Amino acid sequence: MSMYQNGEVDPAVKALEARQDEIMRKLYELKAAVEGLAKTVSTPDADLDLTVSSSLSSQSPASTTFKGVTDLDTLLGKDLGALRDIVINANPAQPPLTLLVLHSVLCQRYRVLSTVHVHSSAASVPPQLLSCLGPRHADSYARQMFQLGFTLIWKDVPKLQMKFSVQNMCPVEGEANVARFLFKLLSPYPSDPAVATLVDSWVDTAFFQLLEGSAKERAAVLRALNSALGCGPWLAGPEFSLADIACYCCVLQSGSASSTPANVQRWIKSCENLGHFSPAKLFLK
Repeated sequence: MSMYQNGEVDPAVKALEARQDEIMRKLYELKAAVEGLAKTVSTPDADLDLTVSSSLSSQSPASTTFKGVTDLDTLLGKDLGALRDIVINANPAQPPLTLLVLHSVLCQRYRVLSTVHVHSSAASVPPQLLSCLGPRHADSYARQMFQLGFTLIWKDVPKLQMKFSVQNMCPVEGEANVARFLFKLLSPYPSDPAVATLVDSWVDTAFFQLLEGSAKERAAVLRALNSALGCGPWLAGPEFSLADIACYCCVLQSGSASSTPANVQRWIKSCENLGHFSPAKLFLK
């Protein structure tokens, strides 16, 4: 039978091609979904999930320009059809504010499929934690539409944990280390070793002294912040960096924001003017 009638493609052939395209599209979606499910099942958290909420952040805070360009294929490996999913276990008693802020910024740079689960070990999870990554996205079933997965599991763990390649890597532990990993998806670390060391020093100071330290240690850090911010608008030079994100979140979480010195107060307002910190402030009201 000829494919053409009067010089045009036979309508029956057109219908067959359209049907074939639809079948291929559904097969591709199924393949992506199965590969994503396989990754989730590979972690011991999957069979104990109680609540699931998939979302794509629709927040649009003021844009921050980070120096340098990052490439997901270089950092996370080539995208071969399965969604590259970052899986984080966090204790609901200690919400990781820095990660919520970084998630918000990641959603401005990439198409992010964000999912929240509750592990059975977490007895009670406040509603705001269940919706902390934004509303459910209508296309969350079509995993191939997204560049990055961000899976947050509320679980009774002593220390925050993250895995990217569930089969091939040990967990990255601690909010500070996970924040470093996520920030590198937004911007390369400073090439100047002195500046990179300064950023790392402020990140460690934020978590180990501001957040976990004694009142005396917190007061000392606030004095150091005030001194550093007297020399420039941001903590690690002229550019906004992970040091500012970590220290801002830990200042707020430690309850020190209302009693900070003048330079720190000005810096807090500068951070808030960027618009990225709304997710962190929601949990402190």
